[in-house]
Formats: sequence, C-alpha cells, structure tokens
Amino acid sequence: MAEPVRVRRLTDQEGQKLQQIMRRGSTNSVRYRRAMMLLASAGGNRLPVIARLVQADEDTVRDVIHRFNEIGLACLDPQWAGGRPRRLSLDDEDFVVATATTRPTKLGQPFTRWPIRKLTAYLRKVHGRVIRIGREALRCLLARRGVTFQRTKTWKESTDPEYDAKLDRIEHVLEHFPDRVFAFDEFGPLGIRPTGGSCWAEQGRPDRLPATYHRTQGVTYFHGCYSVGDDTLWGVNRRRKGAANTLAALKSIRAAGPDGVPIYVILDNLSAHKGAKIRTWARKNKVELCFTPTNASWANPIEAHFGPLRQFTLANSNHPNHPVQTRELHRYLRWRNANARHPDVLAAQRRERARIRSEKGIRWGGRPISLAA
Repeated sequence: MAEPVRVRRLTDQEGQKLQQIMRRGSTNSVRYRRAMMLLASAGGNRLPVIARLVQADEDTVRDVIHRFNEIGLACLDPQWAGGRPRRLSLDDEDFVVATATTRPTKLGQPFTRWPIRKLTAYLRKVHGRVIRIGREALRCLLARRGVTFQRTKTWKESTDPEYDAKLDRIEHVLEHFPDRVFAFDEFGPLGIRPTGGSCWAEQGRPDRLPATYHRTQGVTYFHGCYSVGDDTLWGVNRRRKGAANTLAALKSIRAAGPDGVPIYVILDNLSAHKGAKIRTWARKNKVELCFTPTNASWANPIEAHFGPLRQFTLANSNHPNHPVQTRELHRYLRWRNANARHPDVLAAQRRERARIRSEKGIRWGGRPISLAA
C-alpha cells in the first residue's frame, strides 16, 4: 500500500513563516491557500480533508505538497506560464495591425472600413498567411497596439501652381517689411440668433440661452483689416461680400499706412479680391496685393486674430439685431487694440523700427525719420 502524501518535517524557520502568513492574512490569496495546505499537511491531515479545507482539488493539493518537498517555501509563489502556446508571433501581430490600418479597397475588399467581424474573416483567409484569432482577442490586440476605431477626417491640398511662389512672397514681405504689411479677410455669415459658448458657472447649473429657428434679419459679413507692424485690428460689417466692399477696406488700409511708400496687403485668393478696378487702384496707390495660395488661407496673418473675435463677441451671445451685434464687435476691437500690448513695449518697438529705417536712409512720405517716442 502506497504511503499517503504528506509534507516533510518542517524546519523552525519554515513553520514560523507559514504561521506568519496564516496569522496576517494580508498576502495574496494564492500564498495564503498554499500556506494553509502545507500547515494542514504538517498537522497530519489527509488529502481529502485538506482539499475540503481550501476548496481545491485533491490533485492540486498533492502537487503543492510535492513541490514543497522539492524546493521548500519557494512553492508558495507559483511560476505560471502564459497558458497555451501563443498562436500569434510578433510578426503576425505586426501583420494584423498593418492590415487593420490599411483601407480594405487597397486589399481588394468591397468595403471602405474594417468591422471586427470582417477583419477577422479576412485574416483567416488571407493568401499565404492564415491568422487564426477571435474577435475579442483581435479587439484587445489592436487596443494594446494603440489602434482605435476613429472617425475619418477630410482635408484639402492646395492645387495652386504658384503655391511656393506665393508663400515665398508672403514670407519675404513679413520678414523684411513688417511695418508696411497689412492683412485683409472676411468672415461670416453672421446671423441674429442665440449662440452657445462657455462661461464660469456653478457645477451642473450653466447659463442657458433661448433657442430659435427663425432667421428674419438676414446675415452680415465682417470685413477685417490688420496691421502687422502695429498689431492693430479694425473692420466693419457689410451685408454681402463684393469687390466694392473689398476696395473700401483696401482704401482704409492705405489711409492707415505711411504716406508715399509702398505697402503690402495679404489677402485670400478670392474673386472679389482681385477685380480689374481693385488691381488698377492698387497700382496707382503703391499697394501690392499678396494673395495666399488656393485652399491655404492659414497663411493670412489675420486668421489667428479672428478666433478671439468670434469667441469673445459672438460665442455665448444673444444679440437682438445687427446694429447691437456690430457695436459689440467694435467695442471688443477698441478694447483689444488698447490692451494688445503694453504701451511701453509698443513705444520701444517703434523707436527700434525708426532707428533701423534711419540707418537704411528710408523716408516716410518724403519726411525724415524722427527717433522721438
């Protein structure tokens, strides 16, 4: 008759360590249950009794006891492997990620995106390389590799044949003639309706604006002008875009610029900006029109200043009519121009620009440069 399975005689250190684990009970559950098995076996309990005590199978208890007799207390910390052998190698995982991030049409499939079910089926039938993976395992693999299901975004690439030449000209005038560079653009349409925004409020109790579906007062367009050298923004609301309104804005820029010297105006490549009357007027008044490339309005310096103008006058607003909306726009422009830069900084910059011009022998309107503040 075979002898019953039992732990060998414990040493004092082993017995104290097992008692310590049992009394504290703060270790992980695996160490705790295995320590209980060893102490119970050392106390003379048989396998069926120990198995009922720790709610485990008798074979599990037998394996732990044999392992203790071989390596001692090191058996308390199991050296678990990863279960069954890996079905996918690292190369296979790279292939799965590359397939998931490739448009299905490029792989000969008749759909535009990869649902998990279709991607799993395709991987199982791909020619020359069969990848056997379940849908949930595939989802976990993609998440682990940083691949998520996202909405597609669109973008426009400029097809302007003079793309580089136009950008080079804009960069040249901004670098060499910043005091004589201006920008012009429109934004809109601006309707009369409550517009959502953001504000400080008690948590869960934000300010609320009334909603309306009626557009009874038409729309306007803000025609903005910006002086790069002085960091000054001004403009006016018009009922529509057009060459006449563009010409009026250019005349206001010419009046704001220094008399008698050429100025440079950066504006979008829009048909209302480059009519025959506008080009003729520009030649006669020493105004060079620097057009941004098609679909590249980001090159216009005024674009960055339209964002705050929208956020602080239109967002979170409920203007009753267009005159009130226009007055609020002009109030913000006055505040913005008065607080854009510190007056001392502006004065120092003007003196520095005047010094540079005087060294180069440049005269404004035939008058010598003054270095006074």
